[in-house]
Amino acid sequence: MFDTLISGGTVIDGTGAERRRADVGIRDGRIVAVGVLEGSAARTIDARDRIVAPGFVDIHTHYDAQVFWDSTLSPSPLHGVTTVVGGNCGFSIAPLNPEAGGYLMRMLARVEGIPIESLEQGVPWDWTGFGEYLDRLEGRLAVNAGFLVGHSALRRVVMGEAAVEGAASDSQVEAMVKLLGESIEAGGLGFSSSRAPTHNDGEGRPVPSRHAEPSELIALCMELRKHPGTALEFLPGLGAFDDETIRLMTDLSLAANRPLNWNVLGVSSMGTALVEGQLAASDYASERGARVLALTPSQVIELHINFVSGFIFDAFPGWAPVIALPLEERKRALADPAVRETLQKGATSEQAGVLRALSTWERMKISETFTPEAAKFEGRLIGEVAEELGKTPLDTMLDLALSEDLRTSFAPFIPGDDDPSWKLRAEVWKDPRTLIGASDAGAHLDMINTFTCSTSLLGPGVREKGLISLEEAIHQITDIPARLYGIRRRGRVAEGWHADLVVFDADRIGPGPIHTRHDLPAGAGRLYAEAEGIDSVWVGGSEIVRGKECTRARPGTILRSGRDTETVEVPGDRGRSK
Repeated sequence: MFDTLISGGTVIDGTGAERRRADVGIRDGRIVAVGVLEGSAARTIDARDRIVAPGFVDIHTHYDAQVFWDSTLSPSPLHGVTTVVGGNCGFSIAPLNPEAGGYLMRMLARVEGIPIESLEQGVPWDWTGFGEYLDRLEGRLAVNAGFLVGHSALRRVVMGEAAVEGAASDSQVEAMVKLLGESIEAGGLGFSSSRAPTHNDGEGRPVPSRHAEPSELIALCMELRKHPGTALEFLPGLGAFDDETIRLMTDLSLAANRPLNWNVLGVSSMGTALVEGQLAASDYASERGARVLALTPSQVIELHINFVSGFIFDAFPGWAPVIALPLEERKRALADPAVRETLQKGATSEQAGVLRALSTWERMKISETFTPEAAKFEGRLIGEVAEELGKTPLDTMLDLALSEDLRTSFAPFIPGDDDPSWKLRAEVWKDPRTLIGASDAGAHLDMINTFTCSTSLLGPGVREKGLISLEEAIHQITDIPARLYGIRRRGRVAEGWHADLVVFDADRIGPGPIHTRHDLPAGAGRLYAEAEGIDSVWVGGSEIVRGKECTRARPGTILRSGRDTETVEVPGDRGRSK
């Protein structure tokens, strides 16, 4: 007797093995049989002409705050995701103390593009320890969720305001290490940190983790090796790696005795040398007994940026102090010709590095407007409008933004949607030094479309372009990330494993159209998309998605290190099944 029988489908089990016709029997939240099955079931699902696959595993999300106002963690489950990992980039919201709460809230609003009013109204900010935060989530979520312990949170709790003033003392490092250990004992999945120049706090200063000396990072990573089932995630910065960055990532992996995954390896045929140089960091690490893996997207990233959040803009030299101003002061500054001249010089300076490519304002697309007067510009390039109006491109962009209280959304030109880039992207997906991910789901809510990572891989990547097989694609977003993080008995369709499953139409699966949805606390908006071709999604034997809607089931497990994860040491084999 089965609780549920998924009958007549084609099973792709997540290991990379060839598909096969099989039924899947589920009892008490587990897969108890796979094959030609007989016997009764309380519910039978007809999966003829459908693929039955493991639920997708997304190890790079920022759902840490959204868990309090959206127990489905949408839109991820609509795209087949059944397990998520948050707390990436050093940005967890636990541990916490009263002084740190306000700071971390403002930091998240700036660096992760979550509306401040939603964070104020939607999150209680009243816990202390990491375990207390996790306890709030037990029994509330549709998907399985685990959370890394963020470096910036640790630094702020231990050091207070001094967290953004420079190096920590020996005693402060010791206190951070102790707090990290306590947080992991309470269930934290591991440690994350960032050195990315785009990561600035609510006041426009580098986030706390960017002030850490390498010795501080090493000490924190050493703590991981004391705790079973822990993982390590890191943002090294932008552009080509220097020798110090390559050595640091290797040293962090060795200190933790864990694989390090870094975010993010962008792919474009215009940057082949950059891709090869960044992947060489994995070779350097491997030669020294470490493991360094690059997270790489499944799609061409489409950015939507604005002057309200200011993310990306504030990474240009000289821009952060202006973007950090209160809104009315910021508007006055952006209207000042002298300020504009300074901003232009900063954005086009040598110090801007790889960001200089984004400062070709004339190639910016006006992606969304909010007033009837500005509607005629939507979808057009800044350069075209500037020529019509007889203005410079920067003046055109800023004048338009100011006319809409800075809400206007702009899409910078990002290369990578040409055939050579897609060919290179496919090669990178198959490279053992990478894994597909980098969804950033839950963050940059008005800015990026990468929350469709899984369906963008299976639709455009597999069905439309035929870049890799469906079996390999599913392996990449199920078993590989689950084994890398040691997540027990998830990521495969196999007897005894958790019944986390996706049933979909291989001829139709893909991301739906991106649109703005105003469903955040305080009525704030976010970019959103449903999926096409997914029939149902299951977690622990309960159906959490039917068609394009989430059900009321909340069977998700809060993943805790050691209990729900096992240790993955270095050196290793990319987390593939042995």
